[in-house]
Amino acid sequence: MQVSVTFRNTGSESWFKDYVTERLSKIQKYIDKPVEAHVVLSVEKFRNVAEVNIMAKGINLVGKEEAKDMQLAIDSVIDKIERQIKKHKEKSRDHKAGTNRAEEKGGASDASAGFEEESRARVVETRRVVLKPMSLEEAMIEMEGSRNRFVIYRDAQSENISVIYRREDGNFALLEANS
Repeated sequence: MQVSVTFRNTGSESWFKDYVTERLSKIQKYIDKPVEAHVVLSVEKFRNVAEVNIMAKGINLVGKEEAKDMQLAIDSVIDKIERQIKKHKEKSRDHKAGTNRAEEKGGASDASAGFEEESRARVVETRRVVLKPMSLEEAMIEMEGSRNRFVIYRDAQSENISVIYRREDGNFALLEANS
């Protein structure tokens, strides 16, 4: 791995170079060769900033972190780059795994495919709710009057956040949060 370290607004200390090279050598096992890494260490007032740009065959990884201590910033940015590398490797493995391996495994892959879909669930919609202070009875009346499956409200007496929803048997269920 070819590593170049640039210092901005600070003196070039050899132990920083050694530390960066040592940390980058540990992630080299995840990347195919040849690898070129450019590291920029800069100090701006009380912030220590570490930037890493790794160029390997087919991928370009960039990370930037800042911390109060330069060593902590270096550790954080290397961890970030390592996560990016692992994510890239996983994506390429999933892409290659496509149809050939699924056909060989047959029925066993169907069960694991369902599990993968569950583990890849993402938040697809976010709604902001203004919590109205109301009583349980008012929440039940609002629930019956609307098409919503649940109502989130602030209990007027206890000031706690509560959720009321309709169960499958037609009754209501109440969730109370203690704060």
